[in-house]
Amino acid sequence: MSAFERLSPALQYHVANSLLWPSLRPVQEHTIPAVLDGHNCVVLAPTAGGKTEAAMFPVLSLADTENRAAVSALYIAPIRALLNNQETRLQRLASFVGRKAFKWHGDVGTSQRKRFIDDPADILAITPESLEAMLVSRKTPARRILGNVQVVVIDEVHAFAADDRGAHLVSLLERIQHLCGRDIQRVGLSATVGNPDDVCAWLAGSSQRPRVVINPGGAVKEAELSLDFVGNLANAATVISKLHPGTKRLVFADSRGRVEELGDLLTKQGMDAYVSHSSLAASERHAAERAFADGQSCVIVATSALELGIDIGDLDHVLQIDAPTTVSSFLQRMGRTGRRDDTFPNCTFLATKDWQLIQAAALLRMHARGYVEPVQPVRRGAHILAHQLMAMSLQYGGVPTADWWNELKGSAAFAGLTQDDRQELVDHMLAENILVHADGRYILGERGEKLYGGKNFMDLYVVFSTPRLFKVMWGPREIGSLDGYFVQQKEASELHFVLAGKPWRATHVDWKRGVCYVEPAPSAGKARWAGAPRLLSRDLCQAVREVLVDDVEDPWWSKRARESLAGLRVEYDFLRTGPAPMIEDGDRIRWWTFAGGKANNLMAQVLESKLGSSVSANNFAVTMTEGAALSVAGVRAAIDGIEAELTPEAALRFAGGCARGRISKFQACLSERLEVELIAEAMVDLEGALAATASERPRGSNPGELSSPDPGTHHGKGNKA
Repeated sequence: MSAFERLSPALQYHVANSLLWPSLRPVQEHTIPAVLDGHNCVVLAPTAGGKTEAAMFPVLSLADTENRAAVSALYIAPIRALLNNQETRLQRLASFVGRKAFKWHGDVGTSQRKRFIDDPADILAITPESLEAMLVSRKTPARRILGNVQVVVIDEVHAFAADDRGAHLVSLLERIQHLCGRDIQRVGLSATVGNPDDVCAWLAGSSQRPRVVINPGGAVKEAELSLDFVGNLANAATVISKLHPGTKRLVFADSRGRVEELGDLLTKQGMDAYVSHSSLAASERHAAERAFADGQSCVIVATSALELGIDIGDLDHVLQIDAPTTVSSFLQRMGRTGRRDDTFPNCTFLATKDWQLIQAAALLRMHARGYVEPVQPVRRGAHILAHQLMAMSLQYGGVPTADWWNELKGSAAFAGLTQDDRQELVDHMLAENILVHADGRYILGERGEKLYGGKNFMDLYVVFSTPRLFKVMWGPREIGSLDGYFVQQKEASELHFVLAGKPWRATHVDWKRGVCYVEPAPSAGKARWAGAPRLLSRDLCQAVREVLVDDVEDPWWSKRARESLAGLRVEYDFLRTGPAPMIEDGDRIRWWTFAGGKANNLMAQVLESKLGSSVSANNFAVTMTEGAALSVAGVRAAIDGIEAELTPEAALRFAGGCARGRISKFQACLSERLEVELIAEAMVDLEGALAATASERPRGSNPGELSSPDPGTHHGKGNKA
């Protein structure tokens, strides 16, 4: 029996007569039987490859043939915009079998939620944060709403798997499974995962269902790639204005500030340009995305949020300012193109800086070899366990001390924590009055409420930290938000900035309410938002080194890229002297390890302890200055002896010196040991450091005074180039 024939008759009818599909796609042919047979799955297919239907067809077929009660299925996505984008699609698919779909997140009104609570839909589309809020809220009957869930579909599963939001997600799945009293089926969808079997096991958690990875493969369109060097953002705007006229272009820039700056430059070039990023009001984002979708010759400039499959119309070209940090991210972005039969996926890189040019060249080489980064999910998430313990104490009005762990023990996020680790965590939270033991239950203590109880415990709905933001208002219209630190640097009368692609002037700042009132201005400066350091992987850094030391010119390099890279290869010719040369450069000594940011962090800290002062690191090198750079022989001796000192104990001891700010807002819940382990996991790489010292022993070389620009991003104490 074919996959199509296994679907319910009603669904078969609508696939053939409403969708007018002559056949199913390969990913659907493979996924439908696996889901119908009850397997946990990770489904891989390109963006717009039919993954949503591949998962939802069998889910809806089972709801139809088994007459499943609502809510029978959760559809979880990483961002609200993706839920908004998928809402109509899910509603239409559900209607084929007489069912309904409903979207629930922070922008959905109270009256709409009340109607859903009174009459639940069969499919609930939701984010993990809104799911947590539903479980914790005393106003929402979570047990009644979620008690019938039988399957969970996670879209863009790769966007969850490697960070704290993924740890939160798989913990929520265990709590919902406990609430339902059944083994809930889990289906993850993605276009790019380097280790799908591991992701499938992570997602499955305590579920005992068979697991399967579905990757039908098939013919892949050859991508059209180009790498150009433009030197600055103004030149990038000029190139974009002249490139692919009469088409719809999506331009990625990896910071909100650069998105706004480029959007402003394109508008001044006379282009029909729009911007989209997380600090814009939802109304502004939606207006920009709708205008772009309806336009013909236009550009939308966006951060990584638009790489997650949001439909912004029939897209012709993707351009990338500088370089993302992973091949996976690049593939997601390029995957927005080439969806029509007569088109090909494409991406044009426009590098504004030398080291971004090299990084882009390295990423493209890695892609050409078929490389995609493996995902490494959280396994010792003590900080997430603290969060879940507090959330459950609110959910139940106090969580029983005897069996609170039973509800969470299946989560892969805690698989690496021992019983002693868990007890140490609870003991610390009790000692700090974050939790209180009362009548056989753990409840939130006074300090816990002070830390996490503001705005009706909103800090317990989300696991990630956000800086203080100022809402930007033009009369009654919300434009977006600004980083509080940026606002505080100037008097209100001097506060001019570009937001939503338009220049504004502040007229008043309400510091207490966190609101900045504005009016349009003829011109304005740049808005800035705080961002985390970009720690590159060792694999990418080694590919960067390869670009610099070989003589190969890749076919996608433009004439300007070839000329710039040829000049950089001459400038960094000293790298050919060995796998990790040590170079005297004026008043500093630099050890070019290309080991990645985390490994260099650790080596810099250990070397500083040996040399006495002034050792720093970035993604590509470890640098000695001041007292540490007085003697080349002394530096060489210190490096020769560093391998014996690179131990797990050293990684923990030196981790704190690598952090800039807190890693998690739940650090206060951790004992000193568990906090140090969290920082070490985030900031240092012991294996990478050992590999660098073992296989890349420095060789002395002194080609004279080298003019070496600082590559990479600087990361604070112990991490400055």
